[in-house]
Amino acid sequence: MSLLRIDNVTKSFGGLTAVSNVSFEVEKGEIVGLIGPNGAGKTTLFNVINGFYKPTRGSIIFKNENVSGKKTHKLCKRGMARTFQVVKPLQRLSVLDNVIASAYVRENTHKKAQKVAMEVLEFTNLAGDAHVISKGLPLGKRKRLEIARALATKPDLLLLDESFAGLNPSELNESIEIVRKIKEDGITILIIEHHMKIIMSISDRVVVLSYGEKIAHGTPTEIGTDSTVIEAYLGVAHEGGAHA
Repeated sequence: MSLLRIDNVTKSFGGLTAVSNVSFEVEKGEIVGLIGPNGAGKTTLFNVINGFYKPTRGSIIFKNENVSGKKTHKLCKRGMARTFQVVKPLQRLSVLDNVIASAYVRENTHKKAQKVAMEVLEFTNLAGDAHVISKGLPLGKRKRLEIARALATKPDLLLLDESFAGLNPSELNESIEIVRKIKEDGITILIIEHHMKIIMSISDRVVVLSYGEKIAHGTPTEIGTDSTVIEAYLGVAHEGGAHA
C-alpha cells in the first residue's frame, strides 16, 4: 500500500513551470531516490510534498488523505519530516537542545523530549557531541544533526534533500549506514541525491526528473541502463554501471 502518492502534480511560478504533471507512489517501508540534473524540479517537488508550496494542479496523497497545500507543521504532526539541502541548525543551541526542540512536536514535557533526543543522538552517532554548540560542528556532523532533528519528530515518511552532499568518504559511509538503519526501523524514505553510486546502492526504486517532467521510474538497474536517462543525466560512462 502506498504511503505517499504524487498525483499529476504541476507547480508553476508565473510563466515558469518548475514541475509538470509528475506522478509516482512511494510504498511503505521503501527507499525511493529522486534524481535529475540541476534545475530539474526535485527540491520544488519536495516543497510541494511537504506543504511549503501548494501545487498549481494535481494532489499529494499521504496516508490516504489529500494533504495538498496543508501547512508544513501539520504534516509533521501527521508523520512527514524533511531535511534541507542547506543545513541551518539553531546555531546558539547545543546539539542536544536542537534535537529536543524537534522532539516537542510529539512530546509535551522536557523530560520526555530529552529522552527522545538522546535516543536519536545515539542512533545518529552524535551522542558524544550532545553538549557542543551546533555552530561549531563540521559539515558532516551538521548534516547528521539535520537528520537527527527530523527523526526526533518520529516520522513515518522522511524526505532527505542531498544529505550526502559535501561529505568525505568516511562521512559518506557513516551516513549511508544511518539511512539503512532508518529503513530497518520501518521509516519510509524519499531522497534527493546527486551521488549516483550511493542512490543506486540504497534505493529500492528511482524516479528521474528532467526539466520538471518525470522521464523514467524503475529499479536502480533499470534506471542505470535506460537510454533516455543516460542521455539526459547519467552520461555514457554510467551505462550499465549503476552499481559500480
